[in-house]
Amino acid sequence: MNNLAEKYPDVIDVKTLCAILHIGRQKAYRLLQSDAIYSKRIGNTYRIPISSLQEYIFNGSPEK
Repeated sequence: MNNLAEKYPDVIDVKTLCAILHIGRQKAYRLLQSDAIYSKRIGNTYRIPISSLQEYIFNGSPEK
């Protein structure tokens, strides 16, 4: 997964997040809305830094 930053741009969208994690759009939005993966909402779209996705993959979701 180290090549994730090399393969994708610094900031990805939900469609790309779904493709990387092999999940559906609804699950992706749940992850973003629960702050399991840091994202920034701009208008109606979410922008996800690739570094926050890497952190989620390596460390898992934050404990609540």
